[in-house]
Amino acid sequence: MADPQLTAPAGAALDAWLHHLAHERRLSPRTLEAYGHAGRRYLAFLSGHFGGEVRIEDLGRVRASDLRAHLAERRSGPHPLSGRSLSQALSAIRAFHGFLERRLGVEAPELALVRGPRIKATLPRALKVDQALDLMTATGDDPETPPWEAARDRAVLMLLYGCGLRISEALGLTDADVPLGETLRITGKGSKTRIVPVLPPVAEAVAAYRDLRPWTEGPDRALFLARRGGKLSPRQVQAAVQTLRRRLGLPESTTPHALRHSFATHLLGAGADLRSLQDLLGHASLSTTQKYTAVDAARLMGVYSSAHPRG
Repeated sequence: MADPQLTAPAGAALDAWLHHLAHERRLSPRTLEAYGHAGRRYLAFLSGHFGGEVRIEDLGRVRASDLRAHLAERRSGPHPLSGRSLSQALSAIRAFHGFLERRLGVEAPELALVRGPRIKATLPRALKVDQALDLMTATGDDPETPPWEAARDRAVLMLLYGCGLRISEALGLTDADVPLGETLRITGKGSKTRIVPVLPPVAEAVAAYRDLRPWTEGPDRALFLARRGGKLSPRQVQAAVQTLRRRLGLPESTTPHALRHSFATHLLGAGADLRSLQDLLGHASLSTTQKYTAVDAARLMGVYSSAHPRG
């Protein structure tokens, strides 16, 4: 007699996997959204490919050629995936099949033969120190911007560059987190908690914004608010940085996340060790932090090439 669990629709297994990622692995909402989208696209493809509804047991007969056909489909059409996005989709599919094998014993061994596209490694693009400082100073240059909004933008950018926060971490602060002390407890990716030092200029920028903000306090209320009082979104911060970038003539690589890269690169250049930098950035693996050694080496080679008589 067939196992009713295996004859259930494959979508049920996908839902169970996403529930596992959310509640056991505690992945971020953004990662869950990406994995869910990749999984749904995969199952929709298999439904058309196999000619009918896909059951959980059917996932055990997926062959390497089937998966390659799915990846080829995702790389074509009006909205083709980039090599990096295709690699991320493949990673999600492999993780889903790993879950099926561990939890339900549904194996698809041929999928190990499928290789993703080669991704050219790119170095984080850090700003120069004076460029980063100019970016934060320029928030108050536009007379059309209300003073409290200029102070808000400066405070957010100061947290990214002065504390190395991710934009989601900065915008996740609430009124309960202020006034800032000498350190700040941050919960980052994977619900991993870290303590970051807070420099006096950063604390002063946040306090200046808080004093000007035209909204009442509440311990659970987001610290950084938009013009109508709702929570400030990452897209709004990105738009503000884009405006400042154009005004200052900075490169297109100048983004909110570039300030976090700059924080790491400038600390490393000043003598910080990798382990300390890993803790400050909240990286789960030291290998993620090691990319900044390549950034600093590239900077040193640039200085050498421009200054050495035989450069």
